[in-house]
Amino acid sequence: MFEIVKSILFGILEGITEWLPVSSTGHMILLDEFMKLNMGEDFMEMYLVVIQLGAILAVVLLFWNQLWPFTTAEKGYIKKDIFSMWFKIVVACIPAVIIEFAFGDQLEAWFYNYQTVAVMLILFGLLFIWVENWNKAREARITSIAEISYQTAFLIGVFQLIAAVFPGTSRSGATIVGGLILGLSRTVAAEFTFYLAVPVMFGASLVKLLQFGVSFTGLEIAVLLAGMVTAFLVSVLVIRFLMGYIKKHDFKVFGWYRIFLGIVVLGSFALFLK
Repeated sequence: MFEIVKSILFGILEGITEWLPVSSTGHMILLDEFMKLNMGEDFMEMYLVVIQLGAILAVVLLFWNQLWPFTTAEKGYIKKDIFSMWFKIVVACIPAVIIEFAFGDQLEAWFYNYQTVAVMLILFGLLFIWVENWNKAREARITSIAEISYQTAFLIGVFQLIAAVFPGTSRSGATIVGGLILGLSRTVAAEFTFYLAVPVMFGASLVKLLQFGVSFTGLEIAVLLAGMVTAFLVSVLVIRFLMGYIKKHDFKVFGWYRIFLGIVVLGSFALFLK
């Protein structure tokens, strides 16, 4: 029972940090250092990815009309603009997919540790603050999803690749920063980040589930479902908050938070290791 309670805490953290540009994977790795789930190593490797699927389902619920490309016969069966958006999302996924299949296991072995998480929290925090200050005098040239070109979508995918390689970067943070640099408005950058997460996390979750297999124990099923359902419910609230927040505020507060957390992580582990 205590493991299920801990999984709920993991789900709360996942639901909050998946969408705010503060690195969900980084926070999950750090939480696991301080409050480990007493589960097998193979299960935890799968769990830390698949729990994110609960958060992704919140996007599907909240943005269903913007994501579902089919319609009634009276309206022509398909929505061409949504199909076009999905093709751009596929293009944006290409860089991360190539690197994940080629070097995924090696990257996890090299970079999934507290030092990398802390450093990337700080570096991308500084980058967020710099980009927002630089972006103040610029007017967004892309103010809708339809205006994103295939070239821009691919470049956003390159920014996403940074997060795929270095935990602590934040997938949403990397794509939002990339979007702002490329001229997207904050709202469009955030929305495209949400949509891009759907195939990325469905794909990553499927790979991890296939690698783990179907031999779940009852406790493993309960722990996984507790985390996923919690992440889903919390994500619904966080996404609604973020879409309202960015209409009036910039992302600098998240930059300062990342810097603070990165320093705390480095300091805490330095004391802990002593």
